[in-house]
Amino acid sequence: MFIDRLIDSIQEKDNPTVVGLDPKMEYIPSFIKDKCFKEYGANLKGCAEAIIEFNRLIIDSIYDQIPAVKPQLAYYEMYGVDGIYAFDETCRYAGNKGLIVIADGKRNDIGTTAEAYSKAFLGSTEIDKQIMQQAFQVDALTVNPYLGEDGIKPFINDCINNEKGIFVLVKTSNKSSGQLQDLVTQNCKSIYEIIAEYVNEWGKPVTGKYGYSSVGAVVGATYPNQAKLLRSIMKRAYILVPGYGAQGGTARDCANSFKKDGLGAIVNASRSIMCAYKSDIWKSEYSEEKFAEASRAEVIRMKNDLNAVLGERAG
Repeated sequence: MFIDRLIDSIQEKDNPTVVGLDPKMEYIPSFIKDKCFKEYGANLKGCAEAIIEFNRLIIDSIYDQIPAVKPQLAYYEMYGVDGIYAFDETCRYAGNKGLIVIADGKRNDIGTTAEAYSKAFLGSTEIDKQIMQQAFQVDALTVNPYLGEDGIKPFINDCINNEKGIFVLVKTSNKSSGQLQDLVTQNCKSIYEIIAEYVNEWGKPVTGKYGYSSVGAVVGATYPNQAKLLRSIMKRAYILVPGYGAQGGTARDCANSFKKDGLGAIVNASRSIMCAYKSDIWKSEYSEEKFAEASRAEVIRMKNDLNAVLGERAG
């Protein structure tokens, strides 16, 4: 079951974090870009090849420290077909290094279209009679619940059938999330509370050995008070926490998404790790050519930061 594999890896590496691989060309060191542009051209293909090399070097430097990576599809789709190739190569490379791969696609639709999205990321595509093939080598997918159960059920079915996972948007980290998610309904509950209740219910069929479900939730680190409430509602959901680092969330902000046993959540950082070599913390110690070593140093710093706070709460 997906959630058991995730928790096993978190415990093995003593690290409740996931690294977001959301590349932009401005993040990639010039020596990689120059090499790829020379070989492939200053075009979408050259960009995609630079992204692949950048991601591989980061993965090589951190795979022994982290349980999972989370490539955000938008950062690959903007490079067209070549970008999708880069996404696929990144997922396969990470998976072959033993990492759990969470595709951040926030997919949402109904009926056969939702089924098609789910097959692409969580299931298999029919090639011919009795011939099926997996499109992308990923373990989980972020999904948007705002079309209701019709838009979620196909993904849950593939979680059951293929031992995959989903993370449902509940309370997102962006400033304007409250325009919809905080609206109070006629039963005096906010929309995000109601979504949380559904997530808790949807997760029942895929609850693993630790008591957590492969149907998880997304709750931003930038809303720690809401996270505390949502943790109490979603008893079995594992919470994916964006917003740490570059978005302003701290380890203490993330803590409310965890339970007292130190489980229950996994915290994402993207830019602060990919661009660690440019940060005030590490730029004096690591040159551009050693960007991957800077990413590793930031991964370890983040791990220690979170574990220190979680240790305080447990004590």
